[in-house]
Amino acid sequence: MRDSFPAGGFMGNSFDGMWQAMEDFRSRFEKRTGTRAGRGELRTAILALLAERPMHGYQIIREIEERSGGDWKPSAGSVYPTLQLLADEGFVTSEEANGRKIYSLTEAGREDVAGAETSNLWASAGSGTGFAALPKAGIELAQAAAQVGRTGTPKQVQEAVTVLEEARRRIYAILAQD
Repeated sequence: MRDSFPAGGFMGNSFDGMWQAMEDFRSRFEKRTGTRAGRGELRTAILALLAERPMHGYQIIREIEERSGGDWKPSAGSVYPTLQLLADEGFVTSEEANGRKIYSLTEAGREDVAGAETSNLWASAGSGTGFAALPKAGIELAQAAAQVGRTGTPKQVQEAVTVLEEARRRIYAILAQD
């Protein structure tokens, strides 16, 4: 995170540097969204969704995001190639409808999804325990700290600094555990 913070620090008449640092922090985690699924999980998720009903690519993306509670949002750059691979394997077919490709399972696709383990696919949906929960909590904490910095009294700012220092120590203590 070298060179992530303004040379002049955060204080002064403006908190622009802190807001920029917070946005940089957020963007680093947001870029990771959609990359945390295990090998083959996107394929399994697509097959499981298409077993319920035919869908176009963006419907699949939205369904995965919704069912995972926002923890997993695959990109179009991963969904569409996976759909093409499934079509090449004979598991899905597509047809044009209203200018969009609608994908549906073939008989081979139904057999494949019937044999796949899908019970844990959405297990963490809405639980807030996925990878995305950590940066979200960090960003919300940074926003609260920024609010205290903008509107708090000097005493409130010092109390917030003490709380943040303690939180940092406790988070590192988590890593130190077995």
